Amino acid sequence: MADAIDLSTAGIRLLYAIETTAGTRPTTGYTELPGVKSTPSLNPAPEALDATTLNETTYKKYVEGLKDLGGSLEFTFNLTQALLDAWDELITSFEEGKATGKQGWFLIDIPDLTNGFYFRGKPSSAGLPATEVNSVLETTMYIIPTGEPVMATKPTKG
Repeated sequence: MADAIDLSTAGIRLLYAIETTAGTRPTTGYTELPGVKSTPSLNPAPEALDATTLNETTYKKYVEGLKDLGGSLEFTFNLTQALLDAWDELITSFEEGKATGKQGWFLIDIPDLTNGFYFRGKPSSAGLPATEVNSVLETTMYIIPTGEPVMATKPTKG
């Protein structure tokens, strides 16, 4: 077996698409959101629910509970006009899709991996970030997950 090559964060992209068929993850037509600098974890630990009975004398027993992505997912971006234009387009596309029963899908694309990390979500409108002297203007954009993350083959071009 060949040695595995460690991956870098260089080239990671955040993309989105609206379903063409309601209830089906799109396989084409993803649009990149420019300037992403950080992504949240999509690897939540399941809650451990205590199922210990009173007759246990040595160890507690647990059953797997729900997983929690933590509410709104935070994505950090360089704040540019291109990002604001792309985010406005995302919000418009999402609202148009919602009106016809279609959902938005997001893709975290990591170069050199065959599969991408997908999740359904609802984007929140952009706001004005805090600022400080002599720094790159960054903003946090929020997406509320509406489904569990899945790993699947990356979309085809087009």
